[in-house]
Amino acid sequence: MAGLDFKDSGHLAHACIISAQTSEESLAEAKKIAQAALCTSDGLAPCGKCRACRKVREGIHPDLITIGRLADREGKLKREISVEQVRALRSDACVLPNEGKRKVYIIEDADCMNPNAQNAALKLLEEPPNGAMLLLCVKNPGLLLSTVRSRCAEISLSSKPEETDKEADRLSLSYLKAVSTGNECNLMRWCAQNEGMDAKDAADFAEHTIYVITDMLCGRRPDMGINKYELKRLIELFKLCEKYLKVNVGAKHIFGLLAVDSLTGSRKEEK
Repeated sequence: MAGLDFKDSGHLAHACIISAQTSEESLAEAKKIAQAALCTSDGLAPCGKCRACRKVREGIHPDLITIGRLADREGKLKREISVEQVRALRSDACVLPNEGKRKVYIIEDADCMNPNAQNAALKLLEEPPNGAMLLLCVKNPGLLLSTVRSRCAEISLSSKPEETDKEADRLSLSYLKAVSTGNECNLMRWCAQNEGMDAKDAADFAEHTIYVITDMLCGRRPDMGINKYELKRLIELFKLCEKYLKVNVGAKHIFGLLAVDSLTGSRKEEK
């Protein structure tokens, strides 16, 4: 982010999704963007030297607000970010900045927002107050609603090699091609050919397929003839697969589930 001249660009995206393999990476990048957004230098932003940059670095700038999962009574982080937290953020965003020309909100673990919280955030994304900027830190952008993703710029800090991404794309698209045919035999054959992968590879496949389907919903990829209702249903199916894999359900059972539940009655090829 160093050397990026935001002032000459005329504007910043009012919302951005920052994805990385760890929460620490995405949060560090969000703070760099916040520093650039709040910088008061006349030159390149962030300058790293002005009062605003120093305050962001020290975590004391009044126009930089961070929210995340709250702790329970035992001090453990809750599983979700609640709708109440996002509503409070939305109300605060309507208040003028304290020192600068904008207010920057960082949502840590934004992919942990429950659906109601994401819908509350969507209202803020659709009609953001002047000067409000939202930075969503995530490990899996596919867990965000497609309507949320479509209204945000995206920055990926993933360190996966390009060839790995191509292979992940190939696998997910071959599955979706089997689904698009509506032929149960084709789908069962595909699942049988891939059920031998280990749990980690199965989890990577599920995560990447959610990402690909979300891109289809947002118009960033061709939908392969699968309508939006079915694409959304497939995302929910893969989220279920991810939950099962986290409790050590075997990949063979996961692909068995995909073979049975990937096709709705409307898509199944009539015999």
